[in-house]
Amino acid sequence: MDVGFLRKTFGDRFVEDSSVAALYVHDASFVEGESNVLGVVFPETEGEVVELVRWAIKHKVPLFPQGSATSLSGNAAATARGLVVSFERMTKVEIDPGDGVAVVGPGVRIEELNVELARYGFFFPVDPGSMRSATIGGAIANGAGGMRGAKYGTVKDWVLGLRVVTGRGDVLKVGCKTFKCRNGYDLVRLFVGSEGTLGLITEAVLKLAPVPESAVAVLAYYDDVEPLVEDVVRVRASRIWPLFAEFLDAPTAAVVGLEERDTLFLGVDVNTGAEERVLKRLQSIVRGRVASVAVGWSEAMKLLEPRRRLYSAQVHLAQRGGGVLVIEDVAVPISKLPDAVRGLKKLAEKYGVPLLLGGHVGDGNLHPATWFRKEEGPGKAEKFIREMAELVVGLGGTVSAEHGVGTLKKDLIALELGDAVLTYMRELKKVFDPYNILNPGKIA
Repeated sequence: MDVGFLRKTFGDRFVEDSSVAALYVHDASFVEGESNVLGVVFPETEGEVVELVRWAIKHKVPLFPQGSATSLSGNAAATARGLVVSFERMTKVEIDPGDGVAVVGPGVRIEELNVELARYGFFFPVDPGSMRSATIGGAIANGAGGMRGAKYGTVKDWVLGLRVVTGRGDVLKVGCKTFKCRNGYDLVRLFVGSEGTLGLITEAVLKLAPVPESAVAVLAYYDDVEPLVEDVVRVRASRIWPLFAEFLDAPTAAVVGLEERDTLFLGVDVNTGAEERVLKRLQSIVRGRVASVAVGWSEAMKLLEPRRRLYSAQVHLAQRGGGVLVIEDVAVPISKLPDAVRGLKKLAEKYGVPLLLGGHVGDGNLHPATWFRKEEGPGKAEKFIREMAELVVGLGGTVSAEHGVGTLKKDLIALELGDAVLTYMRELKKVFDPYNILNPGKIA
């Protein structure tokens, strides 16, 4: 393979050292990356991305785009001999507080963006568990959600426009810089969640939200998940819109240092001066045992910290048991959450696999986690996951709420969507990436 173009164009931003490249072929899932990639390239401009794509077309080289590789579905792993494209150096940030938007590069980390936005009283509300390292480009490509999804939704609700280099080597400007935009087919939403299979994002126009003046939150314990979910529904019915509504089952709560009880983290953003009144309303509605309360934005975020420790706790337990961690991502209608939790626990017992369960109860999103020993293989875990998919689809849910499809969920998404939808997806892929060089082998 002639890599002279890469050496000439990118210089030391093209890394061929296999030991360095090995750090970039994986994501946070257990998908094994290709050990023999050509290397890693770090573009800094859109023009370089265009040149790179056109070179890849000419030489039939797969490109595997990455932000910070925190994906849990294998969609950021390099799964063939090709080139990893890291966008970590494309970090432009332009903030327009008057229009309430920011124009940013794909390599900007969400937490770093929010530090800048705080100077203007704004924030980007999408809040994935990996927000301290997750990048804007990766979050958009992945269709990320997070803990504030109960009120603010997912990343698709906050992207106004994009600049994208397609697999044809064309630059597309889609969407607008205005909140209202109706200029033909909504290609912005097509690229959001496409996992780099249709185009490489080089710039994003983001809608911003004002930082809430204050917040209140409660941590409550329950003997069963059903009254916990009922409380969330009751809060919504009382015309209180939760900022976050997070759930841990009893064994998982104990792992992160809480009581071994089903646990609800419930927070509401409020105007200054309304804290006491709203907190009293919450406490009057919640029937679980309120163990902690928080008043003020920073205090509410601190109360949520045990929930943020879920992923690290899952990793620790799996590694302590000599296992390979599998974190799943499903969603069901909120009213069906008790059925989903009970069904998942029965499946774990059926197959004799460990189960830690938490998630975003405010929008019906659960993250069941299990693990398997390498020497035993993934057989039982795979059977558990397959029946998990059948369970949530039967409840009117989805097998991928915010983690994407990647390589790990291709069979599961087929179970949910059927052949006709997947055929249309594959045809769309051919339109935007006719040479199949952009993150091949993912989604469909």
